[in-house]
Amino acid sequence: MCLAIPAKVTEIEGFLARVEVYGNIREVGTRLVPDLKVGDWVLIHAGFALEKIDEERAMETLKILEEMAEAVEKEEEAGA
Repeated sequence: MCLAIPAKVTEIEGFLARVEVYGNIREVGTRLVPDLKVGDWVLIHAGFALEKIDEERAMETLKILEEMAEAVEKEEEAGA
């Protein structure tokens, strides 16, 4: 199973972009999404921006990821 994470584009230089994910900056390739602009939201996986998404979808996905992380944490605490 693969998981793509929403990230916000903060800088673009050629075919590379810097994106912000939970306060962390990552550099990703942009050849698959050539029409990116600073401020756009993208799904990233394996070092590449895969597609542009709207902010609403990005926020929904980030919320789900946070809920999943909380559930795993609770499960680990219960098993400890």
